[in-house]
Parts: sequence; C-alpha cells; structure tokens
Amino acid sequence: MILDRLLSHDRPGHPALAVALVLIVLALAAAPFLFPGAKAFSVAAKLLVFILLVASFDLLLGYTGIVSFAHTMFFGIGAYGIGIASARLGAGWEAVGVGLVAALAVSLVLSLVIGLFSLRVKAIFYAMITLAVAAAFQTLASQLSDFTGGEDGITFRGPEVLRPSFEFTFAGLELDGRIVTYYLLFAAVAVLFLVLLRIVNSPFGRVLLAIRENDFRAEAIGYRTVVYRTLSNVISALFATLAGALLALWLRYVGPDTTLSFEIMLDILLIVVIGGMGTMYGAVIGSALFVLAQNYLQDLLKLGHGALEGVPVLSVLVSADRWLLWLGLLFVLSVYYFPTGVVGRLRLMRVMREKRERERAAAAQGSAG
Repeated sequence: MILDRLLSHDRPGHPALAVALVLIVLALAAAPFLFPGAKAFSVAAKLLVFILLVASFDLLLGYTGIVSFAHTMFFGIGAYGIGIASARLGAGWEAVGVGLVAALAVSLVLSLVIGLFSLRVKAIFYAMITLAVAAAFQTLASQLSDFTGGEDGITFRGPEVLRPSFEFTFAGLELDGRIVTYYLLFAAVAVLFLVLLRIVNSPFGRVLLAIRENDFRAEAIGYRTVVYRTLSNVISALFATLAGALLALWLRYVGPDTTLSFEIMLDILLIVVIGGMGTMYGAVIGSALFVLAQNYLQDLLKLGHGALEGVPVLSVLVSADRWLLWLGLLFVLSVYYFPTGVVGRLRLMRVMREKRERERAAAAQGSAG
C-alpha cells in the first residue's frame, strides 16, 4: 500500500493508536475551519511545531539513548536565523532562505563539534556539557541586544503572502496569510515527520537502536559508535532548527523565552516520556496531550469551579489558579500507569494479546491432535 510505504512500513501497531493518529491528523488538517478563534488556531500551529521538535529529540533520546539538554539551542538557532535575516534583509523569501541556510549551517557546525568532543563522554557528563552549552547560548542571545534584540527579541515581517493582511479567495472561501502560513507549517511538518520515520526504520536507524541497547556490543561487532552517535546528534539538531524556523514564521517574532527557555526543554522531555520513547508516533500523541492540557486545562477548571462554587474544599481544589497542580498530577499519573508511554503501552498490549492467541491456538491444536 502507498500509505504503508509512506510510513516506512512502521504501522501504529494498535487499532486505538491508529484511530487516535488519524483523528489528530484530520483535526490539524482542518483546524482553520473546524476550530475558529485565534487561540485554537495558535494551539494547532504550536502543536505542529512541537510534533516536529519532539520527534527530532526522540531520534536522539529514544532511538540513540543520548540525553541532551542543548536541543532548544538548535531550536532557537532556527528561529533567530529567520528573525535576524528578515529584520536586516527585509521581508521576503530571499531573507527567509538566507536565514534558514545560515541557521542550518550554524547548527551543523555546533552539533558536529559537540558530538565529536562530547559524545565520548558517557551518560550524565554529556548531559551536563550540553546543559552548559545551552545556558551559555541563551545568555549570549540575551546580552547581544544589537544583534539578537536581547530580552525583547526581534519582531519582523515575513513574506507578503504569509502576512495576516494578505487576503484572497479560494474555492469561494475568504482566506488570509495566516491560513497560508498554517498550511505551510502543516505541509512542512508532515514531510519532515515522514523523513524522520524513514530514518529510524532504515539500516542506520537499526544501528542506532543497537547502540542504545548495548553500545559496547555494537562497537564489538564493527560499528563505529561515535560516528553514528555524532550523526544522530547532527540530524536531530538540523530537524530542531527547521522546527524553530517554522515557529518564527508563524509568530513573526523570536526571543529567548519563545525558543531558548529551559522550560521548553522540560516540556520536550515530558512529551517524549508521555508519548513513549523510541516511537515517532509518541511525539504526535504526547504533543497532542501536552499542548491541549497546557492550553485548555485552565478553562476546564474554570467551568468546574463555577459548577462547584460554594462546595467547601472542592471549589478551592478546582480553582483555575491551581491548573499547574492538576497538570503535574496528570503527568505523574500518566508516567505511573504508562511507564513506557502511551504508544509503548498500547503496542505492548497488542503483542501480549497476540501471544495469548497463539498460545490458545497451539493448545487447541495440541488437544485436537
């Protein structure tokens, strides 16, 4: 099947997961028309960016077993590349192209240097090195105000077709530049996600899994693990850079808080754990759960508070001001009940059910014989 080949023969593995993925894709594809309102539109765009960002990080953590805290640095490089080029060269596709190429080149060099010099360091030591590099980069972005805009960031104008003021009619519908930008994000994320899916299901991806499981054994059978780990680091960084560029095009703004914040790095880690490490589909499921909870949990609590107003204790607990408490509780429960993530748990259930069916079939065949 064409769809099976597009997915690199990596099927969801569980009917419930397949249904959830189809619903998410359809909802995102029709978001501008299904969910009117600026907030819903922005949430859908943020979800698209996070799917790509988390999938790129999962290539590093879930498939290669590398813990890095520098992922948001590459995310920020992509956003700043677009922002700085558009602010200095003018609004146009030429500036976007120059900024994107420059950002990818910077990310390539930095990820290669970090990989070559740091990936020989094991576990927590490598994580601390990447944390230090990311913190230093965030400090530079905040202090080089003449170049990066400092704490205020950079507000810029994108190509005319991507501006909200750009209006046109298509198939009888009145559309504008925001919708064009959204579908640019949708198409780019869809293509890049399929590329990542192809990478992890290629021989290269299988070597990464071997390194994750036992890097000493992979080295012993002839694979140069440092080379593969470095390549994984570079590929992951480049995809994170592309995610940052897409976010900048959507926001038409870039600043330290939008791309370089350590809170974003924590969000990425949470999403990977919730969705399931080592499963690209986990990036989709985890991002959807996290982004929706982050943006709409407070609204749900407001409704609950209104319904329970006057009830002692309960009305206080469901106050909208305590949405972070409930968000944290939801994540703790999800990790407790889904230690391998939502996707990992569903796939395990499918495997166990098939195993029981085979055992019953074998027992029935034995008794019949």
